[in-house]
Amino acid sequence: MFKAEFVFPRILLPLIIGIVSFYFFPQQGLKIVLVIVCSILLLSLLTINLIYNKKNAYRFKGFYGILIYAFFFFFGGSLCLLNNEKLKSDYYAAKDYTYLKIWVNDEPERTGDILRFKARVISGYEKSNQVKLTGQLLLALKLDSLHPIKLKYGDELIISAKYLGVEPAYNPAEFDFKSWLASQNIYEQTFINQTHLLKTNKNIGNRIIKFAIDLREKQVAKYRKIIKNDEAFAVASTLVLGYRADLSKETLAAYSKTGTIHALSVSGSHVAIILVFLNFCLAFLNKNRKLKILKFLLICGLIWTYSLITGLSPSVVRAAIMITIFITAKTFAKNTNGYNILAFAAFCQLIYNPFLIMDVGFQLSYISVFGLIYIQPKIYKWIYVKNKWLNKIWELVALSLAAQLVTFPLCIYYFHQFPVYFLLGNLFIAIPLFFIMVLGLVVLIPWFTCLSPIFEWIIVATNTVLKWISNLPYSTFSSVWISFFELILMCIALALFVYALSKYKKRLLITSLILCIIYQSMIIYNDWTIFHQKKIIFFTLRKNYAAAFINGTSVILLTDLNIDDKNYQFFIKPALEKYQAYKIDFITLKQDTVLSEFTKKDHQIIFNDYKIFLIDEQLNYKNISLQGNFSSLWFTGNSKYKLENLPISISYKSIIIDATNKDYKIIEFKQFADNKKVEVHILKKNPAYLIYLTQ
Repeated sequence: MFKAEFVFPRILLPLIIGIVSFYFFPQQGLKIVLVIVCSILLLSLLTINLIYNKKNAYRFKGFYGILIYAFFFFFGGSLCLLNNEKLKSDYYAAKDYTYLKIWVNDEPERTGDILRFKARVISGYEKSNQVKLTGQLLLALKLDSLHPIKLKYGDELIISAKYLGVEPAYNPAEFDFKSWLASQNIYEQTFINQTHLLKTNKNIGNRIIKFAIDLREKQVAKYRKIIKNDEAFAVASTLVLGYRADLSKETLAAYSKTGTIHALSVSGSHVAIILVFLNFCLAFLNKNRKLKILKFLLICGLIWTYSLITGLSPSVVRAAIMITIFITAKTFAKNTNGYNILAFAAFCQLIYNPFLIMDVGFQLSYISVFGLIYIQPKIYKWIYVKNKWLNKIWELVALSLAAQLVTFPLCIYYFHQFPVYFLLGNLFIAIPLFFIMVLGLVVLIPWFTCLSPIFEWIIVATNTVLKWISNLPYSTFSSVWISFFELILMCIALALFVYALSKYKKRLLITSLILCIIYQSMIIYNDWTIFHQKKIIFFTLRKNYAAAFINGTSVILLTDLNIDDKNYQFFIKPALEKYQAYKIDFITLKQDTVLSEFTKKDHQIIFNDYKIFLIDEQLNYKNISLQGNFSSLWFTGNSKYKLENLPISISYKSIIIDATNKDYKIIEFKQFADNKKVEVHILKKNPAYLIYLTQ
């Protein structure tokens, strides 16, 4: 049946599969079915367990094992649907209300005159009645420029109940904000003015979390007093306290390109450093069992104290739980198994919040710890080093290789880049990170603030070296896009390769190499298609226009946006990176351009064999004397051209309406397209229009 030391790894897998499977099918009826199935399976397991010895049920232990797997699969699905806010009967968006009573559920972030935060709904007002409700809401508050309101975690507010569902990603490779919020159980958002908000002067948040956030604010204020360099202050606040400080783009890029960006996210490695330091300082308590228990209590207490100082951020709490379980097992259990401890920690957290499985940080933290447990010892054994200090360096190398190897596929899939000098970066930052963490906490103690210049110098020196490494030639492979299937193929190939080397399995090694060849063949084919691609992308924007005419790795970008505009960075740039369009020529509709395969002249655009007739404000109240066959008509600039005057000598297959047109004009143009019975593409709150041309 189940080997005792591997109980939780075995039941964790079906639990995760169940959560992920039913995450994408949030149906009310399905929730009831899953609860019933779980109840039946649980009763069956209890019944079999009672008669196990009496009826010689051990003969059917295989069937019993299948029942256990089935139970945890459906149990995971039940947890997922039961935790889904939208499926609850008292979900606030299920019915219309005049006002909502909410409370601030995280630390508000201010950008200019906009304050953003997550809020939890308490109740709604229906006429004169107050109805108890549940659910979460993403709120953007426009502050009064003269008297901006100050909000903190837990503040109770009353707002007008005007909200909308979060919009999906409309453009290729655009960040899917809707899916990201859904993974946090948030499905609606609102934008309100400060005048539409009433603060009740009550604070109803979790007192422990409120205390932790207030405590962190005080520590950040101490850093501000003792650290003179602004960039050092931002790094210290982010790295030690988990405070989302304003780091410069240059510093963020340096950490990202060197593969050390994990150092800026307070997580397992930071808590592990504290554990190592405390373990060293309290080594004298290892003499007997009673002293070991005292050591255990001190370490647990200090680790959770650090969690409080960081504002009980989810990543730190996750790491604290994992390490607490680990040292508990090490202290009280005779036989401990790292895999079982790791799986138990994940199991507990997923029972509490099954949506954590969709969190990238959760995935990377547990996978990296698994790599440290399983792969690091095997890599370390590859080379035997006699010298004590060289051995320590090799140990760090093995550590970095193991962590990077297991997280490599996910990092490529999510972040689309790979740091070439990750080994150099991680080797360098290992020692400074230790001293930054230790000194960063020590200088918060009043008697040791004199050490702050050393603390600041270490941070500045670390940043300087990382920036130097990041500026080395070919420091990173960026714009690396892989499909989900390619991700799975890469993971299987890497897993088989590592396992084959550790167990000396020749067949598995050959299998992994074959999978690698298949994967590489797919990459080569993708590169070939990219090199020969010919496509047009009409982007969906809010108030602007953009169309990319892609030929291989070159693109003519017809847009009124510039390269520094946030709309370009968020909606357009990811698609161009995905299609590896590196050579970009920006032009606007107001300028005529003639190139080898692209012509924009006299309100006509020709790209290969695709012809577009442009109807913009320059044609207002004018008559067109033109004939010919066009692929599309493009309405832009809120044109007042009278559609009934469009010459019958012009033929076209589709109509494109961009977001520069006002809503009433979009309706008018769409009605015209419907009357003509031609295909219409509205580039506002609709998917982008992709045209694939023959190669």
